[in-house]
Amino acid sequence: MDRTPIPVLTVQTAPYEDQRPTGGGGLRRPTGLFESQRNYLPNFVQSLLSSISMQPTHVCIFLCKRIDSILGLYNFYPIHIYLYVCVCLLIFKSLIGRLVIGQNGILSTPAVSCIIRKIKAAGGIILTASHSPGGPGGEFGVKFEVANGGPAPDIVSDKIYQISKTLEEYAICPDLRVDLSRLGRQEFDLENKFKPFRVEIVDSVDIYLNLLRSIFDFNAIRNLLTGPNQIKIRIDAMNGVMGPYVRRILCDELGAPANSAINCIPLEDFGGQPPDPNLTYATALLEAMRGGEYGFGAAFDADGDRYMILGQNGFFVNASDSLAIIAANLSCIPYFCQMGVRGFGRSMPTSTALDKVAKVMKVPVYETPTGWRYFSNLMDSGRCSLCGEESFGTGSDHLREKDGLWAVLVWLSILAARKQSVEEIVRDHWTKFGRHYYCRFDYEALEPRTAYFIMRDLETLITDKSFSHQQFAVGNNIYSVERTDSFEYIDPVDGTVTKRQGLRIIFSDASRLIFRMSASSHVRATLRIYAESYEKDPSQHNKEPQAVLSPLIAIALKISQIHERTGRKGPTVIT
Repeated sequence: MDRTPIPVLTVQTAPYEDQRPTGGGGLRRPTGLFESQRNYLPNFVQSLLSSISMQPTHVCIFLCKRIDSILGLYNFYPIHIYLYVCVCLLIFKSLIGRLVIGQNGILSTPAVSCIIRKIKAAGGIILTASHSPGGPGGEFGVKFEVANGGPAPDIVSDKIYQISKTLEEYAICPDLRVDLSRLGRQEFDLENKFKPFRVEIVDSVDIYLNLLRSIFDFNAIRNLLTGPNQIKIRIDAMNGVMGPYVRRILCDELGAPANSAINCIPLEDFGGQPPDPNLTYATALLEAMRGGEYGFGAAFDADGDRYMILGQNGFFVNASDSLAIIAANLSCIPYFCQMGVRGFGRSMPTSTALDKVAKVMKVPVYETPTGWRYFSNLMDSGRCSLCGEESFGTGSDHLREKDGLWAVLVWLSILAARKQSVEEIVRDHWTKFGRHYYCRFDYEALEPRTAYFIMRDLETLITDKSFSHQQFAVGNNIYSVERTDSFEYIDPVDGTVTKRQGLRIIFSDASRLIFRMSASSHVRATLRIYAESYEKDPSQHNKEPQAVLSPLIAIALKISQIHERTGRKGPTVIT
């Protein structure tokens, strides 16, 4: 250990007005903005760490994912190294005593949550572009996990933002050098610090893998993948952080052949494609599954918290159906047999397929705004065992984050227990509970003011008394409006009220139209339209979702005037 004290420098800076976290304590911006704006990244990290209330005995964990970094961004060293150097800016002042980092800077978001909870850390910082394009021409982000291992609640995000607006200086240790490839403890003497500062490099997979072993019957899954009636699987890591997890857990631990896994090498720009597990971007997996050789397929996003399931011949399982099917088959998972099921949670735009299962199981369903932080509160209070969102995020109370690999292992457990194909399981579910035809239409990269005014005018229109009970005739279909609202959520745990979380039109036949604006980047906005229609009759379960939902979409386009007001001819992505 080098005993020469490393200097801690104080750097003068100026605040930025645009560093309001967009949810869960996260800040996602174009890579070029981080490159061009002086001190933009250290300013936000300083504000984030200053928001943490901690005693000297607390441990702060810092976890980053090299795949989501931009190499050479500051011409000195990779951005992941730059950020942990920036984290050192508060080691001296905030009494942080230990830094925990995944080997080579790689950790999935579920693994971050797992480690925070395991070692009782004060929190964690994650570098991630999530499912957005990465690299120099894409986006880069910083996300903050709090002590329960979940996304920061709104009160913490607000505190970070208030600090960022008045920031005048940050501290940094520019001479600190940590070997991210070497497992174990590294200690450093810092100026004016009596105890050595400790950095611990941990195996990226070990702690998370041990948790999964305690949840699932690995022998049953291993027999499914290697036994006499084995199925062939195809897993696409989409050149994100999940490559090491797929190879270590699904291949090495559970016996899937090494060639089952594709795109497992982490790349800074994800191979030039958005690492978004859907039918638009996971085309390599879709084409492989359509060939009929594989019985099960899955894809993960860049940081491993989202997933997509495909069956043989490319049979697609939408995220809302996947959530409901998992809920209906929790008895296949030893963890739930032991812990029981207390309740379910879903984001408001997610289809109501989960509600049908909950009614049969006699457990409550909590309908929340989009954002995993709302589920965390429910799980901490013991109200919720399983949660999910239509954006391919599903998880349980084993963590406080959505967990893509966990969801894939649940599906493999169901296949092992029921000895049916993916398609057979889905169709049996539809026969028992009915089918919820569902689609999401994304209008991406809109000018924020245009998106704002579309939503403002829509809210004025649908909340007017004259809109209530209005009828829309589209072809042979007549839709009668039953109720409308701007979704508002009252947290049953602490009474916190969250308003204006999307516009809902609910028709008399239980069909729904939902409009919601997503602004994960401050530069451009995404307006999403969700359509849902319920069909009980099994003879009507073989239709194409877009065909079934086309009358609802026609209504949505008519009342929103989105094509006329944006100049678009259609959505960017349909899922």
